[in-house]
Amino acid sequence: MKTRPSGTAAQNDGGKPTALIAEDEPPIAAALQRELAKAWPALQIVATVVNGLDAIERIKALQPDVAFLDISMPGATGLDVARACAKLATPPQIVFVTAYDQYALDAFDAAAIDYLLKPVDPARLARTVDRLRELLARAHVPPDAAADTHVHADLQRLLGQLEQITRNVQTENRSQDTSRSAPLRYLRASSGNDIRIVPVDEVLYFEAADKYVVVTTRTGEVLIRTSLKELCAQLDPARFWQVHRGTVVNVDQVESASVSALGKMSLKLRGHSGVVAVSKQYAHLFRQM
Repeated sequence: MKTRPSGTAAQNDGGKPTALIAEDEPPIAAALQRELAKAWPALQIVATVVNGLDAIERIKALQPDVAFLDISMPGATGLDVARACAKLATPPQIVFVTAYDQYALDAFDAAAIDYLLKPVDPARLARTVDRLRELLARAHVPPDAAADTHVHADLQRLLGQLEQITRNVQTENRSQDTSRSAPLRYLRASSGNDIRIVPVDEVLYFEAADKYVVVTTRTGEVLIRTSLKELCAQLDPARFWQVHRGTVVNVDQVESASVSALGKMSLKLRGHSGVVAVSKQYAHLFRQM
């Protein structure tokens, strides 16, 4: 762990390494904390916050060894929090929790500080923990100006890379807006530590899940970070029909529709063992099936 003045807030029972989690989605924060407990039992989570401004204040007060930062948060972004950390005398090791998958792989692998893709993969987290343990072990040696300069330089370099990532994402979003007339053909989805390309034609149905959408195909499920409303604006409305408040089906994949004794409608999809419920609001779409 980093060398700190005696009596500071970072002191804890047994000299355990400490960490703060800044994540505005409680289920993701809770999942990360559970996985950290398995991968790094000695790690003490001293705070979990949902707001970037709170993260800055708590990092200053508690001086954790590690800060796990979501890039997109209310109040202040993960980038803003990292900039504030860079000004501290003893900044924490930064691990970004990011959904910017298509750019993060190249940018972060070249940096000294690590990243995790959402949803967090346990095997990837284990490698992150190994790297953090090594970095914290080095901090046991007596501090010197050259080492401090190196740590701050790494953090500043990472911030520059993240700013470029953000600009690239914004540019891509603008490009998608200008070509919105053409329906979406492919999806980029996180699957563990990999980026999966899913042809839209292979999708059976989409289902809203907080800030994510679950994409179901015949081979399984993947997550994409977007709202169902934003996704539907990019799909062909002639092929993708909303059948429930949080569900959109690929009508080309619908094999049959059936109604239960209680009057509830469900859809059977080709090559899929499950069924998809249809709300009364949309049942009329399938009355002739």
